[in-house]
Amino acid sequence: MSGLALYPSTTQSSGPKPVPTPAFDPNHDVMLQELCSVVLASLPRADQRRKGVQYVRGLLGAQGRKSIRNIATVVGGAAAEQSLHHFVASSTWDWGPVRQALAQHLARIAPPQAWVLRPTVIPKAGEHSVGVDRRFIPSLGQVLNAQQAIGVWAASAESSYPVNWRLHLSQAWLDDRPRRSQASIPDGVDAESLGDCAVEAFRGMTSRWGLPMRPVVADAGDADAGRIVRRLRALPTPLLVRINGNLPLAPAGAGGPGRPAELRPAQQLMGAARDLRRPVVWSDHTSAGTPRTSLVAGVKVRLPGPPVRPAIPVRGIRGDELLLLGVSAPGRRWPTELWLTDLVEVQPAALLRLGRLLDRVDRDFTEIADQVGVRDFAGRSFSGWHRHVTLASTAHAVAMLGRGAGESGLRYAS
Repeated sequence: MSGLALYPSTTQSSGPKPVPTPAFDPNHDVMLQELCSVVLASLPRADQRRKGVQYVRGLLGAQGRKSIRNIATVVGGAAAEQSLHHFVASSTWDWGPVRQALAQHLARIAPPQAWVLRPTVIPKAGEHSVGVDRRFIPSLGQVLNAQQAIGVWAASAESSYPVNWRLHLSQAWLDDRPRRSQASIPDGVDAESLGDCAVEAFRGMTSRWGLPMRPVVADAGDADAGRIVRRLRALPTPLLVRINGNLPLAPAGAGGPGRPAELRPAQQLMGAARDLRRPVVWSDHTSAGTPRTSLVAGVKVRLPGPPVRPAIPVRGIRGDELLLLGVSAPGRRWPTELWLTDLVEVQPAALLRLGRLLDRVDRDFTEIADQVGVRDFAGRSFSGWHRHVTLASTAHAVAMLGRGAGESGLRYAS
């Protein structure tokens, strides 16, 4: 399984590591100006909007780590360093409307097929960056000193863009009043699991931003997949979640009044469905777009406990039924992946291709988001971190749209 579990590896791509290339082509300066004029329109002062453009340009053009100093060398040298530091770390502008404008704009010009929840591990050397903690990363089998965050990505087969972020804060951080005060963490921020952090990152934007309804795609990994699925089902959107084979499920239609259905591990249920497998051809998300074949099968199931029905009726979603999807490459053990979705009437081939958007986001994170410094904020403040990743998301969009205009024909919708 690829590394998009809720405890991902710090190296996200499963293929050859791409050679870093400059993210910014000077010929795309017009695109930068146009995008920033839309995205930064909520900033109340002209000087703030100007600094926002400078910061995004610096993220795209600076070499190496995207520190304030390196960013400033691109846009004005030492004279710009202090003002840009203040603009990100201690200014008062609200990043929420900026992200909303970015998400709405991208939904118009590069319509997403899904919203992908992508966890991000941010290794840190010290202990003062907001949210940094000693964390065990199961996919690496080791403890790292790191921040963890959830990004929500607007994803299609051609491109993907981060549009919202939520920083995961541990109970230890939130109970430490001096550190909490120093980082200016708002009083309303409470401790939550990484799975709940992912759901809240998505819920927070879909409930207020007027975005198109699209399936939400996530990898629950070792997290509580049942809780994640239940919480997502309470939202007015379909879901497709990769799960652990130990998740207990009941076959749809089993049980009855006074007779609870027998629960079986998802891996066991899908193992019994071996004869339902059918081949599906799909293209990977490398630059070569290599055709691949997987064996796929689906069986209808229910979560244990009270029925979980969608918040708003959605076409193709039936009551509390879910579809358990198994996936494997020919000749490999069956199954190697398990997915749970409420899109019970959608063909397995379409669901497999939707799930592969996780790989699309993986690739774009490595090749673009990381290159424009989405993990490079070195400050201590909660608001500074959020402002930095918001502007890094804008830089990612400029680079992705610029590259996409040549590679995949992205164009503005009429």
